[in-house]
Amino acid sequence: MAKQRQVKMQVRQGGLAAMQQLEHRTDEQLQNESRHRAAARALLGARAAERYDAAAARRYFNEALAGCHPQERPHLRQMMKASLAQAERRPDDLRDAMTKLGQAPPSNRQLLFLRFMGLVAPPPGSSLLTRARGIGVVVGLVLLLLVIGYALAELVALPFGGIGLLGGIFLGLLIVAVALGVLSVLGRRRQAKAIAARSGTR
Repeated sequence: MAKQRQVKMQVRQGGLAAMQQLEHRTDEQLQNESRHRAAARALLGARAAERYDAAAARRYFNEALAGCHPQERPHLRQMMKASLAQAERRPDDLRDAMTKLGQAPPSNRQLLFLRFMGLVAPPPGSSLLTRARGIGVVVGLVLLLLVIGYALAELVALPFGGIGLLGGIFLGLLIVAVALGVLSVLGRRRQAKAIAARSGTR
């Protein structure tokens, strides 16, 4: 009886509980992991979901389900639901799945960003109308940013007599490029912090 309890304890510690130990390994190292294969595949699935690669996330989680202990499958299926909801840009499903996992749901800002991503970059397999809508949103945003950049350039040059149309467009493009670069850096830092926070939760 004591041996059976010891075996069960080893199974639980060696299954999905190993995810925290594998958190800092690279994707290549996780691919080659053999001792805690289910945990490694689950991590690869979560990372694929963070890249919005739903097909890869689904494949990795299915491999993890096939190799994990039966007692761990309900929890792993819930993790899979949350990750696929993120990869497929389904904010409402992501919030529900995170709540069922016992974790804090994403903030309203994060959910709003996910909705926006669903508009401009719909998941693969979306209808032609949905993809056309995404392209239209992107084109509209680019034009709006150009208009804002041009207006700022004209405003800055107004005390010096203003600038021509071509000069305003060039300076507008420059202002937009700098602004997008700053936002990109800030977004990556915020995403890295969010990933680190999720890793600590796991």
